[in-house]
Amino acid sequence: MIEILVISILAFFISILTFFSGFGLGTLLTPVFLIFFPAEFAITATGIVHLLNNIFKWFLIRKNINWLIIKNFGLTAIIAAFLGAYLLFVFKDLNLSYNYKLMGKVIEQDFLKLLISLLLLIFAIIELIPQTKNLKFKKKWLPLGGLLSGFFGGLTGIQGALRSAFLIKVNLSKESFIATAVTISLLVDFTRIGVYFSNIDIIKISDQNYLIIFSCLAAILGSLIGINLLKKITVDFIHKLVNICLVILAISLALGII
Repeated sequence: MIEILVISILAFFISILTFFSGFGLGTLLTPVFLIFFPAEFAITATGIVHLLNNIFKWFLIRKNINWLIIKNFGLTAIIAAFLGAYLLFVFKDLNLSYNYKLMGKVIEQDFLKLLISLLLLIFAIIELIPQTKNLKFKKKWLPLGGLLSGFFGGLTGIQGALRSAFLIKVNLSKESFIATAVTISLLVDFTRIGVYFSNIDIIKISDQNYLIIFSCLAAILGSLIGINLLKKITVDFIHKLVNICLVILAISLALGII
C-alpha cells in the first residue's frame, strides 16, 4: 500500500515537472520504480503508465502534430525501439550482477540497474552543463535521432532528452513541438510494450494493477495541470533542481544504496 501511495504522489508531481524540466515522464519515473522493483519490471510498469499518459496527452494536443517530422524521426525510432526492447531481455537473461562492500555491508547490484543509472547520470549532467543548451542537430540528422532515442527508449525507457535535442532544431512552435514529441513517444511506447509483454510474466504485472492504475491517474492529473501551465515560462530553478536530484538518484541506484 505504501508503494502505491508513494509512487502515485511522485507520478503526479513528475508529470507536472515534465513540462518544465526538459525530461519526459519515463526518464523521471523509471528510477522511482527501480527503487521498488527489478529493472525489467520497472521499465515495463513505467512504460504502461507512460503509454496511457501519452494517449491522454495526444488527444489534448493532436491538432498541432507535424507529420513530416513524424515520418523522418518516428519511423527509425519505431525500428530502434523494437531492437532496444528485445535487448533488454537479452541482458536480463544474462543475469549479470556485481558485489562490493560499503561500510562493511555487502551490496549486490545487477547490470540493468547499473546501465539505467549511468544513462540517467549522463543525461542529467549534460543538462546541467550550460554549454549544452546550444547543442542542436541539423534536420538531416533526424533519422539518426530517431534511432538513438528509440533504441534507448526500448532498452531503458529513457528517450525524452535525446528526442528533444534533435527536434529542437526544427524550429517548431511550442505546441507543435510537444504534440509531435508526444506522438513519436506514443509510437515508441506501443512498439516497446508489445515486446515487453511477449517476454515478461504478465501475472507479475497484473499483481500490481492497483499500482499502475493509480500511477496512471496521478500522471494524467499532473498532465492536466501541466497543460494549463504550458504557456508560462520554464522556471530555470526547477530545471536545475530536477537535474541535481536525478544525479543524486542515479548515483544512489548505481551503488545499490536504494
